[in-house]
Amino acid sequence: MTGKEAIRRRMEELREEIRAHDYRYYALDAPVISDSEYDLLFRELVNLEKANPELASPDSPTQRVGFKPLEKFEPFRHAVPMLSLENAMSEEELLEFHGRVVKLLGSGEEVEYVAEPKMDGLALEILYENGVLDRAGTRGDGEVGEDVTPNVKTIRAIPWRLMTPPGGPAPPRRLAVRGEVYMDREDFDTLNLSREEEGEPPFANPRNAAAGSLRQLDSSITASRPLKAYFYGIGVIEGHEPESQWQVLDSLRSWGLPVNPRSKQCPAIQDAIQYFAVLAEERDRLPYETDGMVVKVNRLDLQRFLGEKTRSPRWAIACKFSPQQAETRISDIRVQVGRTGVLTPVAVLEPVPVGGVTVQRATLHNLDEIERKDIRIGDTVLVRRAGEVIPEVVEVVQAKRTGEEKVFGMPLECPSCHGEVVRLPDEAVHRCLNRNCPAQIKAAIWHFACREAMQIDGLGRKIISLLVDEGILKSVADLYRLDGEDLAKLPGFADKSARNLVSAIEKSKETTLADFLHALGIYHVGGHLAELLADHFGSLEALRKATREDLERIAGVGEKVAYSVTRYFEHPENQKLVDELMACGIQLKTSERAVKLEDTYWQSKTVVFTGTLSTLTRQDAAARVTVRGARVTNSVSKSTDVVVAGKDAGSKLEKAGKLGITILNEEEFLQRIGGGQ
Repeated sequence: MTGKEAIRRRMEELREEIRAHDYRYYALDAPVISDSEYDLLFRELVNLEKANPELASPDSPTQRVGFKPLEKFEPFRHAVPMLSLENAMSEEELLEFHGRVVKLLGSGEEVEYVAEPKMDGLALEILYENGVLDRAGTRGDGEVGEDVTPNVKTIRAIPWRLMTPPGGPAPPRRLAVRGEVYMDREDFDTLNLSREEEGEPPFANPRNAAAGSLRQLDSSITASRPLKAYFYGIGVIEGHEPESQWQVLDSLRSWGLPVNPRSKQCPAIQDAIQYFAVLAEERDRLPYETDGMVVKVNRLDLQRFLGEKTRSPRWAIACKFSPQQAETRISDIRVQVGRTGVLTPVAVLEPVPVGGVTVQRATLHNLDEIERKDIRIGDTVLVRRAGEVIPEVVEVVQAKRTGEEKVFGMPLECPSCHGEVVRLPDEAVHRCLNRNCPAQIKAAIWHFACREAMQIDGLGRKIISLLVDEGILKSVADLYRLDGEDLAKLPGFADKSARNLVSAIEKSKETTLADFLHALGIYHVGGHLAELLADHFGSLEALRKATREDLERIAGVGEKVAYSVTRYFEHPENQKLVDELMACGIQLKTSERAVKLEDTYWQSKTVVFTGTLSTLTRQDAAARVTVRGARVTNSVSKSTDVVVAGKDAGSKLEKAGKLGITILNEEEFLQRIGGGQ
């Protein structure tokens, strides 16, 4: 076996192993390796694909990074309408639903149900053709939604290719599967914290975050968001005939699609009622937001017999949880200063239990939000845990106003440094523009040292605050000048803890270019974009020299990011900081491959192959353009840039001609990719 053949086999082994672990993690909720072990496998595959681009595969797990930004969403028409559900707000209404089902069936036999947690996310339908993800669309009005295929392809929980389970049913020829895209509460908190630090408005709740992330014209933004999915039903299926809803869930799971493990068979309606009580009691402990439980007649033949009304099925109903909110009083509104100088107003509340947690503070986001809700100091308000996690003020109880409430105004001076506070044009937030503001310095050092950046163990917020207040830290570069003996003299430090911190800081000097870029806190550059920039340029020096045009050529980097990165490295203070950090001994592991910027023809283009190529397989041809920055799709549309036509090309070629799309024959294609090399 040649060395190249061994590498090809290892890459294929890694792809299959990663897909299998994705299946166990997302579909079965039963991982067999740790996150760190998974990361090692993934990184090995990334490195092999970079070193051997001719062996890359367009459907590799590493390709979920985003595609060419869309100008608009195309319509997505559902073959079978996605109906909405009627709601049951009490046990009595659920029993009334059961009574209607029994009456319509007229058989007198007990009806079996399936109960599923009602995810509070964004409804989605995905069409698989011969087991391969073809298109995906949002629910929309039930008849027509929006085509979000590129965005859905970035979600790791959703397989591009369905599995064939050992001894189980093969994926159907055609499958329109329905589910919910959502975001875990912990991931939502992390995302909002990052947005507030970057001066961007936070999402109100996980559902809004999931919907906003999926409906991005730039799919690289979707790729950077921690989206997940659960699937619960089918619209169209050809080549497989399940007999019950429970068989549907089992089949979806066996094909690699995530199914909520808390779904439950209920032999009778009383079992569904009992399970509803269980879910209502568990809701605060679930990792995601849910607002109820869906009850469905299990047998599909009975579902077909029951049919539907104008907008909802007669065989299913949504049982809604009671809202979790409480009434309390705002005793004060204080302002916090973030890493980028953004001032965030926070309501100080009289303590009140909400959803099993005592709430004392609630974010008010910005002045526009306060004015929209007319929130005043002293107001009695309704508070809920947005996404069942983040406390927020829902509304003011106007009937309890006394006239003594005080209108809040943003301070003219920063509460941390007393510097000027301004509201820049086109921004919803107020900022302190003093770069030496202690609050900003503390937040910047915390971001620099966090687990997702330089990974300095033991450097928490309290220690950072102490070191800044003592005048020991004025920038992140000062971290690398700390002396163990001086630290040991500070309150709360001993010789051992001081040595441990200095050792952790020293250890952080060896890091990756991506982690270092993330640590710098460049506006709009989070972990995902830092990886993208590191992989593209390969070294810090190359990135510092890059122009906006260089950056905008990269798939996944838009105009705002390009402007922010070049502006950061052009600023004298930032240049000085980066030079200081490198002089302190930071060593960056450079990327193994830097893309040649002059090879731009395929970058960001959407490509369709049709017909038979004589010198390459279609998979090999797709891989050649994918590693050059292109996106390969199966269907021709207005967003298609190039159609490569081989022998016996059919309707796709004809459609491309009508739309005026660039068409390359095989010889022209080989010339474009360098003679097939």
